Amino acid sequence: MPDNPMLDTPMPDAPMPDAAAFATRLLRDEARGLLTRLDQVRPFALHETMVLAAALPYGAHVTIERFLHAARGHLRARVYAYLHWLDGIGSRATAAEQQRRFVLIRLEFNAVLSQFDLFTEVITQRSEHGTGVWLSGLDVLAADALRVDVAGYEPPPVVCYLARGPGAAIRRARTRLPGGRPNPVAIIRVPRERMVGGSVASSLIHEVGHECSAQLGLVESMRRDIAAAARRHPGGRGQGGSWPAWHAWIGEILADCFAVGRLGIAGTVGLLAVVSLPAYFVFRPSGDDPHPVPYLRVLISAGIGEALYPHPQWAALRRAWKDLYPLGELPAERVAQLRRIEADIPELVDLLLSHSPAALGGRRLGDMFDAGRRTPQRLLHLHRQWAGDVGVLARRSPSLVFAVLGQAKAADLISPERESRMLSTLLAAWAVRSSLDVVQNTSRTRAPALQPTGWS
Repeated sequence: MPDNPMLDTPMPDAPMPDAAAFATRLLRDEARGLLTRLDQVRPFALHETMVLAAALPYGAHVTIERFLHAARGHLRARVYAYLHWLDGIGSRATAAEQQRRFVLIRLEFNAVLSQFDLFTEVITQRSEHGTGVWLSGLDVLAADALRVDVAGYEPPPVVCYLARGPGAAIRRARTRLPGGRPNPVAIIRVPRERMVGGSVASSLIHEVGHECSAQLGLVESMRRDIAAAARRHPGGRGQGGSWPAWHAWIGEILADCFAVGRLGIAGTVGLLAVVSLPAYFVFRPSGDDPHPVPYLRVLISAGIGEALYPHPQWAALRRAWKDLYPLGELPAERVAQLRRIEADIPELVDLLLSHSPAALGGRRLGDMFDAGRRTPQRLLHLHRQWAGDVGVLARRSPSLVFAVLGQAKAADLISPERESRMLSTLLAAWAVRSSLDVVQNTSRTRAPALQPTGWS
């Protein structure tokens, strides 16, 4: 076969670009490529599938979409401004300056992706069969628990999702997200192992307590009261270790107080389930950990419950906890320290429930929980009155329903299996009712439309 003359002809070398121009072109291409990737970050309403009952609360969903829309719009504007600069006076800047400006934009792009991924984790679970509807029901429970009768208090939107591990957590509203922007909603991570049982409410409302405490400034005001009490009693028992411990642990103690205040004994029993760990961890000194030593934490929760809702059940619960974790095998010094702090629990509980910060307008913290309507006797009366009728329970306050069922289980009136079946049904009922309320309300009043730019 004859040789192909085209193959024998040497190709001319491509001209080597000027180094500065080459760097500028690289950065221009990267910026334009970033825009194409940003366009792939679409609103959740366009790519998440879920049944209506599993949807996020309408206010939370709109707030999240607007938050992410604003972030994408701001980033897009920065990229276009950079390209305009690069094609103008920036073309005369050094390559290092061009790179410095682009890197800052790229960091912001990754922050936007981190924000998107955070909310994706929350929303994607709504497509799981069963789980999505339960989560929507937990949203209703969290919103109910967040309501506090305090002038000027505006509870933020709240959404829930499941995660591995025994403990719950919250990313509070208005705290900083990656990139520095404030979080538009409260996000509560619920332990998957709690689903579905009464203790899920204890974990969830504990996290709600963190949100309420932050909104009302309770941690700071309680620490001032603790410091003042320590000064008034410099030679008292607190000098032996209690006052510094209360000061370090008060954020978690306040959150536990909300759980017991809303749920009664179900709050403490749920906590007991979470901190039931090998004995080493139950007695281990907490060091810098803001959580109380688990052994003491259950006793503090029971002390709060007994002060709010007096009943012999609290003494029985304390005895059961001590039987589960006897002190006998601990070193004598550690036993003495734990008993010394335990002896101060009533003093702490009194200080906590009588706390009257400015945010409460003269009321005490203990007055927030309407304790007269959630006594064990009242909860058991409601249990008998409602007679397990899910139609009746579904129309009641979710936190009250969890308190009633928790009290009934503590009194051995319902089994764990029946409690789980009832709660699964109720979570679905609250989710359906919430979604239908949204449909009804939005059919009357249309929300202001978003103004998208591309797929923003």
